[in-house]
Amino acid sequence: MRYRLVVVVVVCAAVCAPAFASSDGGEAPRAASLPVMAQPDLTPNARAAILMADTGEIVYTKNADQPLPPASITKIMTMLLVMEAITRKQLTWTERVRTSERAASMGGSQIFLQPGEEMTVSDLLKSVAMASANDAAVVLAERIAGSEADFVARMNERAAQLGMRNTRFQNVNGLPVPDHYTSASDIARMSRALLAHKEVLTYTRAYEDYVRRDTPKPFWLVNTNKLVRVYDGADGLKTGYTQDAQFCLAATAQRNGVRWIAVVLGAPSTKNRNSEVAAMFDYGFARFERRTIAEAGQRLGTVAIEGSARREVVITATHPVTMIVPRNTPPSKSHVTIRVQPSLRAPIASGARMGDLVIGYGSLPPVTHPLFAPHAIAKATFWTRWRDVPRLL
Repeated sequence: MRYRLVVVVVVCAAVCAPAFASSDGGEAPRAASLPVMAQPDLTPNARAAILMADTGEIVYTKNADQPLPPASITKIMTMLLVMEAITRKQLTWTERVRTSERAASMGGSQIFLQPGEEMTVSDLLKSVAMASANDAAVVLAERIAGSEADFVARMNERAAQLGMRNTRFQNVNGLPVPDHYTSASDIARMSRALLAHKEVLTYTRAYEDYVRRDTPKPFWLVNTNKLVRVYDGADGLKTGYTQDAQFCLAATAQRNGVRWIAVVLGAPSTKNRNSEVAAMFDYGFARFERRTIAEAGQRLGTVAIEGSARREVVITATHPVTMIVPRNTPPSKSHVTIRVQPSLRAPIASGARMGDLVIGYGSLPPVTHPLFAPHAIAKATFWTRWRDVPRLL
């Protein structure tokens, strides 16, 4: 898509005057790889890997765009759609959902739901997040979309929205089927979208818990992601294993305001996948830091909208904007550019896509964020056009 360049603001110092509408888990900011020192071999045993900051910067990759079977890492997309349904109030945490015959028939990891058994959305999601329960995943999918097939169609639609170009889902749980694949970079994208729903960390960070707690047969859940117990700051997200996929892990950890997403696919053992994810986390926390590029409420500049009643629209930051940069990077000029779509004309609805905000720091590759209208922009009337005549003469 071609863009019309509107304004560039360059401000010296670590905190600059930016502005934009942030990614909300919809279209993710386009990530950039940092041109740092030669990368060490952090994942010698994995088939593919990636280390991405939650702000979108990528600092390590290995075959990151190669389509591979993801096993139960598939459930990150399942959990994302569940969290979005809860946000839309299509579901509530306390709603009790009935188990179908088909859901109860799932093999592999499960909590042994019985046909007709009811369980709360909260306990079902907990079972998916901690114990990778295939039966619970299908119960939630059927509740949201009516059938697993219709839910899978929504998974693929959401993947396309997130820019996941090397992904095709065939089921909600990652059990082996033909033509079911994704890539390390796509997993990082959907993990980042899931992390916009902070409530999910309540489940993914817990090492053990129960479902059916107040029944004669409580079921003990133990998190399949052992890093949440042994790695400082680790609080998610999802493991996976099948014979074809081998050992997979999409993990996240946060320290001192910096959050990393690390993905390993195709490791030969649990020990390998855990140690290689830990090696990526160590690399990220040791070599990089978060730098503030924008403070909330600061003005970036103005945008002229063709045919609008307003002469210009002021763009301001909705919240602090940060980037991940190599440690000890000297303060340098930050640059913020607004690119407006060339076909943009009034009227424009509040929240409509206007273009992109491009944020750079020194010589680092810029990160691009979608830019949305901060309010409705009305079409010019005869009287507003007449008002502007003197300044046009």
